[in-house]
Amino acid sequence: MNPEILKEICVAKMPFGKYEGTVLADLPISYLEWFNRSGMPKGKLGMQLATVYEIKLNGLMDLLIPIRAAVSNVF
Repeated sequence: MNPEILKEICVAKMPFGKYEGTVLADLPISYLEWFNRSGMPKGKLGMQLATVYEIKLNGLMDLLIPIRAAVSNVF
């Protein structure tokens, strides 16, 4: 897994829909499950959402704690 993707999902925001403006890592699992059933968007956003989905599905959100801390210190 590319560490840059992990950093991106901690800062990138959902560009549309019910959760527009929400950081991708903060999207609820139910929303990600809906995308998984309906089809992820094409391109980079779809890959980012699929990554967040896999992280949440497998209980790996703790992986993002140090990344989020580092990112918040930058901004």
